[in-house]
Amino acid sequence: MQITLPISFLMGQSPMELFVHGGIIMWPILLVSFVAVTAVVERILFMVTESGRRQPALVEQMLAKVEDGDSDGAVAIGSKSKDYVARVLVYALTHREHSLTNAFTRAANQELNRFQRGIAVLDTCITISPLLGLLGTVMGMMNTFGALGDGDIAANAGKITGGVGEALIATAVGLAIAITGLLPYNVLNARVEEARHNITDAANALELNLKKEAHGRA
Repeated sequence: MQITLPISFLMGQSPMELFVHGGIIMWPILLVSFVAVTAVVERILFMVTESGRRQPALVEQMLAKVEDGDSDGAVAIGSKSKDYVARVLVYALTHREHSLTNAFTRAANQELNRFQRGIAVLDTCITISPLLGLLGTVMGMMNTFGALGDGDIAANAGKITGGVGEALIATAVGLAIAITGLLPYNVLNARVEEARHNITDAANALELNLKKEAHGRA
């Protein structure tokens, strides 16, 4: 029984048994996994909310107003919207007398910062979890070699297999967290790039329509 208990993870164990046999390093791994899950859930809720607020047709109406020379009308339409692109356009049009480019850049950076918030935390969790697993491997193997150093291998068989089990469990859990976190991390980065593309496209359209409007007046 002393030998089979530590290696029973090979025959199927509950998560609690794996946690216990994984050693003390499982606590920081658990903390990292909790932070990663929290970041993913918060970012997914944010992305879903922002997607629900998108109003591409309203943005097109604003751009059409600008092309017709009615910038105030475009601001009036956009100020009622929660669409992040509309907010950027409103800010840029409101401050265009001073510097359209700087106003647009500032508003775009503010919106993109909202989209990127929390992704760095998830990136850190993905990076650190396999390192913690590697640390658990080292600690487990140290316990194994410590038991081997006692001389009586038969008497310390439980400690030896327990150290090996601790090493394997910590490594497997750390890698599992990193691999699982990669999918939402890439999806969230893709949504940030999509937001950046939408804002850049609106910036180009706004500049083009302003030039059209100025050319029409000339």
